[in-house]
Amino acid sequence: MESQTNQGGGQTSWIKIWLPVLIGTALIASSSSSLFSSEHTNGPFRWLYELFSGPVSDARWHIVHFYMRKSGHFFGYGVFGLLWLRAWWFSLPHSRFFVDAALAVLGCGMVASADEFHQAFLPSRTGSPWDVLLDCSGAITLQLAVYLFMRIFKPKKLARAA
Repeated sequence: MESQTNQGGGQTSWIKIWLPVLIGTALIASSSSSLFSSEHTNGPFRWLYELFSGPVSDARWHIVHFYMRKSGHFFGYGVFGLLWLRAWWFSLPHSRFFVDAALAVLGCGMVASADEFHQAFLPSRTGSPWDVLLDCSGAITLQLAVYLFMRIFKPKKLARAA
């Protein structure tokens, strides 16, 4: 991640910085519908799985499908967390990595909570605090990976002036 100040960029810079977060939020909101319920993803996911792995029993598929969906939560919010981290990194050029990371996890947690709250009112979905925890765990994990990468390969950028 490169540190940039927002000098002279004005509104365009803020749009470039925060637009990915807004797009990520919109994608999460749109996938919070009945269209992306387990019932509706079952067929397409099974077809893809069997395309690469061959036939699977119904009992085994139930388990695989569950873990595919939960992996989607984990990695989807992991990437979403990186979008938040990037936005805070550029918006707060003198803050430390862990401040930006904490703000990013907070942003992910708020979106994940709103997503699960919304799903609690849909008959084909369930809202679960465990999914919020899984989402935030994905965000934290990918941010730690970025931190380790930067610590090893880009220590000067990580130690920007506070």
